[in-house]
Amino acid sequence: MLDILAEQGVRSFETYDVEGFRGLVEAFAGLQAPKQDVTSVIDYDNNGLAVRVVVPAGAGDEPLPIIVNYHGGGWVGGSLDVVEEPGRALANATGAIVVLPEYRLAPEHKFPAGPDDAFSALKWAIAHAEEIGGDVARVGVMGDSAGATLAAATAVRARDEGIDLAFQVLEYPVIDGAENTESFVEMSEGYLLHSAAGPYLWGHYLNSPEDIKHPYASPSHADLTGLPPTLVITLEYDPTRDAAELFAVQLKESGVPTTHVRIDGLIHASGWMSGAIPRSAEILDAASRFIQAVLEPAVAGR
Repeated sequence: MLDILAEQGVRSFETYDVEGFRGLVEAFAGLQAPKQDVTSVIDYDNNGLAVRVVVPAGAGDEPLPIIVNYHGGGWVGGSLDVVEEPGRALANATGAIVVLPEYRLAPEHKFPAGPDDAFSALKWAIAHAEEIGGDVARVGVMGDSAGATLAAATAVRARDEGIDLAFQVLEYPVIDGAENTESFVEMSEGYLLHSAAGPYLWGHYLNSPEDIKHPYASPSHADLTGLPPTLVITLEYDPTRDAAELFAVQLKESGVPTTHVRIDGLIHASGWMSGAIPRSAEILDAASRFIQAVLEPAVAGR
């Protein structure tokens, strides 16, 4: 896969200007499997930002769980079109309604615009749960890469504001802007996401170096007690791997029921390449199994 990307002229992210990077992120849609059939895909408006709601195939009248799933893209790129294919697959695999929110991107909209929009999307999903066919008692957050960081920040903020989430799923999260771990050094080049891309993307995202330790920017600096059951998925050939795995340890030490799954042989952003990397299905499988296991007791108790 790395050879194919190189043949297509894909360079390290920090070598692109903003528009070039955004174009590269959009191109991931061409590496995806055909979109799965679902019951419906409808766009709604949340204060000028789109919210795309995916209802799984076979949905009936029974209220379904809701997964608010934030896209990656380094807070600078990404769109609902890129994540619709994995969003459809997630809906069908879990039997849940998947809410794909748009959020304002840096550098035009710096921190905390992204976390603010992410939390607003969660509140939208809760407020509109009945309208979209969802169960307000079974709402969780999820994201990949930078989107996983937004999901983690949203979980912290939800706890702080008295919103009970059923779960959070963090797929290869970029969890700490100050990371300097072994994987960050050992895989600094050659695996799509280069370590040098970190300062480039964080630099676009944050207003100042001090922001990097804000709990909504780097959730590893947050009080993690009282968060919902959490799945952290890491990938072997990913410079962000070790920081994410340390975050899983932090969660466990804070009393959060935490599952960590490392998938060997995959690189960062594999979840967006379902057509080109068949093994990316292992990411979806791990997430869907966890979500179903967490939700089973809730269903039994209804």
